Amino acid sequence: MDRLLSIEEVSVRTTVPVPTLRYYRHKGTGPKSFKLGGRVVYKESDVESWIEDQYAAATRAS
Repeated sequence: MDRLLSIEEVSVRTTVPVPTLRYYRHKGTGPKSFKLGGRVVYKESDVESWIEDQYAAATRAS
């Protein structure tokens, strides 16, 4: 089973500020997330996939 990450842990891992991650969640453009017991969590594999997608998009644009 995937480790679940808090928004703060995702922020540290990605260097994306927490408010920006909240905005991405609102817009549907950030890593997949869901509420568990009233708090937002992220599956570690979803965060890794999102990072890879960002890398792929950046290298296509170059």
